[in-house]
Amino acid sequence: MKYIIVGLGNFGGHLAARLTSYGHEVIGIDASEDKVDAVKDKITHAIAMDATDIHAVKNLPCKEADAVIIAIGEDFGASIMVTAIFKQLQIKRLISRSINKVHETVIQAIGVDEILHPEEDSAERMAKSLQMKGVIDSLDVSDDYNIIEVKTPKRYIGLSIAETKIRQDYNINILTLIKMVDKPNIFGIKAKSKKVTGVVTPNTVIEAGDILLLFGHIKDIQTILKLEE
Repeated sequence: MKYIIVGLGNFGGHLAARLTSYGHEVIGIDASEDKVDAVKDKITHAIAMDATDIHAVKNLPCKEADAVIIAIGEDFGASIMVTAIFKQLQIKRLISRSINKVHETVIQAIGVDEILHPEEDSAERMAKSLQMKGVIDSLDVSDDYNIIEVKTPKRYIGLSIAETKIRQDYNINILTLIKMVDKPNIFGIKAKSKKVTGVVTPNTVIEAGDILLLFGHIKDIQTILKLEE
């Protein structure tokens, strides 16, 4: 897929790099040459330009983009102007980051398709991770269902997916296994990195140190986590 991300600060830059690592084409834009230089080796295209200039924006492949993300996080006025410009260009999917409640009201009025709350979402995910033993990360699918990353309970180590009977006993699905592997960073220093196993089968064996990616009803997930307490 092709994405255009406007604003390459901490959030926008990280999002652009992550999407690129997933194999997508990403065009990152920022008025700051320093921010562009910081990510130019991590994303498909990094461009230093003023996105409040509609004539410059019209030179971008907006029609081909699957989504445009306005990730500007500080400049209230610039964010509104850029959001309005891209809205005029009839983008397939326009996503904008919320800076505060007033800003959110304005971009809602402009007519964005989705609104991001990165700080709130990050805090919510951390709160859930801290209160549930063994949980590394979580993602709300709906009000009732969650996807969570959890350290493998000792009772499941050495068992195949089928042998755990986790689906029969708790109505929870194991979506995949994540292994922590050593991977050199840009400085050549080895650091732990997540490696997703892929689609698991009933015969896939769970090993010590594996992280389980689980999907299920929140109450069922809480039940299985309590068994480790």
